[in-house]
Amino acid sequence: MATATTPEFNKVLYTPLAQSDPEVQNIIDKETWRQFSGLELIASENLTSRATMEANGSILTNKYSEGLPGARYYGGNEWVDELEVLCQKRALEAFHLDPAQWGVNVQPYSGSTANFAALTALLQPQDRLMGLGLPDGGHLTHGYYTAKKKMTASSIYFQSLPYGLDPATQHIDYKGVASQAKIYKPRLIICGASAYPRDWDYKALRAIADEHGAFLMSDMAHISGLVAGGVNASPFDYCDVVTTTTHKTLRGPRAGLIFFKKDSDKAKDLEKRVNDAVFPACQGGPHNNTIAGIATTLLQATQPSWKEYALQVVKNAQVLAKELVAHQYKLQTSGTENHLVLWDLRPLGLTGSKLEKLCDIVGITINKNAVSGDASAQVPGGIRLGTAAITSRDMLESDIKVVADFLHRAVQLSLILQKEAGSKLLKDFVRVATTQSEGKQGAQLVKGLRREVQAFARKWPLPGVDVSTLRRPAGIEEED
Repeated sequence: MATATTPEFNKVLYTPLAQSDPEVQNIIDKETWRQFSGLELIASENLTSRATMEANGSILTNKYSEGLPGARYYGGNEWVDELEVLCQKRALEAFHLDPAQWGVNVQPYSGSTANFAALTALLQPQDRLMGLGLPDGGHLTHGYYTAKKKMTASSIYFQSLPYGLDPATQHIDYKGVASQAKIYKPRLIICGASAYPRDWDYKALRAIADEHGAFLMSDMAHISGLVAGGVNASPFDYCDVVTTTTHKTLRGPRAGLIFFKKDSDKAKDLEKRVNDAVFPACQGGPHNNTIAGIATTLLQATQPSWKEYALQVVKNAQVLAKELVAHQYKLQTSGTENHLVLWDLRPLGLTGSKLEKLCDIVGITINKNAVSGDASAQVPGGIRLGTAAITSRDMLESDIKVVADFLHRAVQLSLILQKEAGSKLLKDFVRVATTQSEGKQGAQLVKGLRREVQAFARKWPLPGVDVSTLRRPAGIEEED
């Protein structure tokens, strides 16, 4: 706290947020209330631990430390070096890796920057890569582009050819990948997805990569927590480089990791190439407070309880899929082997945008998503659901059935609203969902569903928050 001799210009440094900036504090309070009062079903989100939040909000945010442990461009990094080495050690332990064979860079700011740094390390500009196409469940950073625009740096600086799914099974078409690779001759093949509900055949992709002397890279961002828990296959058995975010199923702060094989027959200098690509090629000094949060998360991922958590995430996803199929809804691949479910709404004549909007209104957070066969990823025909966050709020299979029923009711209500709107426009859909008018029942049904969702969501704890003292903040209006 400030002392009697603290200059006036420094007193703000000792003032709590609520006193110093009540406007920002109120926004944080409203977001806390939203998370407590709703169901988080976005597959790329999770709820991190209190310990990780404490580490991420620590005094380590003050320290600048360009470079690697023992080779910094700034002084005063003895404890930051100790932290980063510890984080590296725990990353290898969490994924059961031999430090003689694998190394890791824990500095990337996010999964996207980790991916571009990995591409920078592995490729020269305009080299060829292949990744799962975005409409088939791939990620923007795996080379996505449209006929009119190169969407991300991975397609701007490198040439890319997307591979896809088998139309019959909607699983990865590995024979198709092999056939495309014979013609395209990629320098890199990327496996990994943002909306693919099945596990990967890394061995098959390794054989294709080897046939053409290509690197094989896995982006396991979505499933890394499941890989650490041993409930999804490990890409480390076959890949040269593995990237991941740390905030999805891994349940950490928002950042990225790049693992590299030290004994790859494709390149003996991968460690230097990856480290140089992260800094100075793609970013500056690491966020040491975030690295502390990653280290804390990785310690959790080495505990026996982690496997139980990972198993429960998958069990919950499979129950959610089973319940939706029981209502005659169409799911891509008809089920799931990981944390996510991809729901095809096209047979219902409903867009992902409309269901996402209605669910937002009633307190269920989902995201519109392309499904295989969509003409455009910008006009998606489905939604993506994930069970990691609600599993982190202690929900088990019987509770997931309640969530599935909420979703079923939301879809049926969306069809009513769409009819009442009398047009295909999203703004008309939102209008009838939020405004009561004579002769229309939609808005009243929306209110009823919202009350039920809120009452159910508020039964559960929220990591990092004492819900017993939580009160509705100013700016949140609800019907009491």
